[in-house]
Amino acid sequence: MKRIFPLSLAFLLFSCQYFEKEVPSKDELLKQEIKKIDWDKVDEFPSLVVCDSLDSKEDRKQCFFELLTRDLESRLSNDTIRTQFPSIDTLQLKIIVSPDYTIEFASQNTSEDVFKLDSVVKQLTVGMPIIEPAIKRGIKVKSEFVVPVVIKRVD
Repeated sequence: MKRIFPLSLAFLLFSCQYFEKEVPSKDELLKQEIKKIDWDKVDEFPSLVVCDSLDSKEDRKQCFFELLTRDLESRLSNDTIRTQFPSIDTLQLKIIVSPDYTIEFASQNTSEDVFKLDSVVKQLTVGMPIIEPAIKRGIKVKSEFVVPVVIKRVD
């Protein structure tokens, strides 16, 4: 019994090192987590207050784009734009929503007088509804997307 106790005690003390796991460093964990993130997609798309009450993510996204497109079409379908740019029936608008709730517009059309068109497009920010920024991993992020806005309807 005197020999078994010291042997079992020695076994217990030295065997603990086999159960010890190496803890990865903070930098290694950070690198692994960054590799997992898909930087091209957001968790939540930008949103309008009206669309926030919808249940599914896809419904909120669809609501946002439909309401935004309708609002932009009504703003851009005035006679001034139709006379200044008679050849444009659909305008490709690049919309940038920043985390600080600012909105920027830029025309993606290249065939017309770009400077005139951009000055008209920049005036769109006046009176726009508040757009909630996109969310990625719980943080508000900048998002960019292109929306086709119909200026002239072909009947």
